[in-house]
Amino acid sequence: MRTEPLFQPIKSETDSARTVRLSFNDQPLSVPAGMSVAAALLMSGISRFRATPVSESPRAPYCMMGVCFECLVEIDGVPNRQSCLIEVSEGMRIHSQEGARDLIFQPVGVPFVEVQS
Repeated sequence: MRTEPLFQPIKSETDSARTVRLSFNDQPLSVPAGMSVAAALLMSGISRFRATPVSESPRAPYCMMGVCFECLVEIDGVPNRQSCLIEVSEGMRIHSQEGARDLIFQPVGVPFVEVQS
């Protein structure tokens, strides 16, 4: 059974030397600018992006084009983000997503009011 990562970065002469600093589960990373969050995490050796809500099975990107939803992570406090569709940015805080998460709809221009139970 194959155990090494299937995704490998392609080097070219036009690659930028610019890097972006971000964190995954509070661990600092420095990755090339201009790539997706999923690609950056995979090339950094991260193989577990989330856990399923029922069995807590580990999951990681599969399709890398936004179809399968296996790459969901929390980015800057917002859950259910498809990491394969989002470009890395400086200071981004990424966390693995453990189980199901609610996505709070927040219309633009309406202040958020947290309901205490």
